[in-house]
Amino acid sequence: MEGRKVTGWAARDSSGVLSPYSYHLRKIGSEDVLFKVLYCGVDHTDLHQIRNEIHSTTYPLVPGHEVVGKVVEVGSEVKKFGVGDIVGVGCIVGSCGECICCKTNKEQYCAKMVFTYNAIYSDGSFTQGGFSSAMVVHQNYVVNIPDKLSPEQAAPLLCAGVTAYSPLKQFINSEKPIKAGILGLGGVGHLGVIIAKAMGHHVTVISSSNKKREEALTDLGADCFLVSSNSNEMEKSRNSLDYILDTVPVTHQLQDCLNLLGVEGKIFVVGAAPEPLQFIASDLILAKKTISGSFIGSIQETQEILDFWVEKDLKTMIEVVKMDYVNKAFERMEKNDVRYRFVLDVAGSNLE
Repeated sequence: MEGRKVTGWAARDSSGVLSPYSYHLRKIGSEDVLFKVLYCGVDHTDLHQIRNEIHSTTYPLVPGHEVVGKVVEVGSEVKKFGVGDIVGVGCIVGSCGECICCKTNKEQYCAKMVFTYNAIYSDGSFTQGGFSSAMVVHQNYVVNIPDKLSPEQAAPLLCAGVTAYSPLKQFINSEKPIKAGILGLGGVGHLGVIIAKAMGHHVTVISSSNKKREEALTDLGADCFLVSSNSNEMEKSRNSLDYILDTVPVTHQLQDCLNLLGVEGKIFVVGAAPEPLQFIASDLILAKKTISGSFIGSIQETQEILDFWVEKDLKTMIEVVKMDYVNKAFERMEKNDVRYRFVLDVAGSNLE
């Protein structure tokens, strides 16, 4: 059954142009939370999805999966949240709840996981994202935004932040010094630098050009900066890193990164490049190196990164814009012209 009518900004076709769109939320169930959207981060995956470049897009599509809102109604069996709470929702809004992934706080890998938008919910309704005035989400996929963390600061942590945090948390409290590499300095990459530094790692930023050297070293506090197209720099740093967080969402030379790792070094691929990445198998085998993927993070890890941000007194580097700027924001994001994450002020925008 349909619930309240809301307004979002939707893409109608693969041009990816967003414009106002009215639709109905699903009816609130006993374990659902209805919240007014305050802010929503703008992610590179949103751009791929509205253009039908990944998965198969069903239009009209309202994107947005870094959503912060204020609770306005809860179902009769909701115990975790109350009216007035500031809450967050990331990339998923459902899973089976019964498989080994769901029972071990890895619900993002559940075969029946439901994306926040462009997916079919368990009741047959179509999911729409946070570029909207309101959302209804089951309480198990909602997190608390800490009182000391402003909602606009929290938004990018719900996808980009937890995407970096999830593979890196294994190095917390390491007994040896960790030499980290962060490949790419966009939305996920800049948060990867902040997180790795807060964990006490020695951080090297790896970028395709020298343009971001000063901001990486000065603004973000990285220890070193490597230009991947500079063969001399790359050769000098060969075998020097314990891990590389690969955040680049476009096709790139994975082999060059592999050469930077020491024995038993690890590459964590979190950027969804649309074309195959290649490497030389013997280079992987002879130094027991690992290439692995990591998809966002669990609901538990999402709460952890929010609490980690408060504990370490960290700041997310964002540019807050209104909804009527969103198409321009996507244009700028595609040109890497944002430092480092657009956040939509949804509640402060005229959505009509």
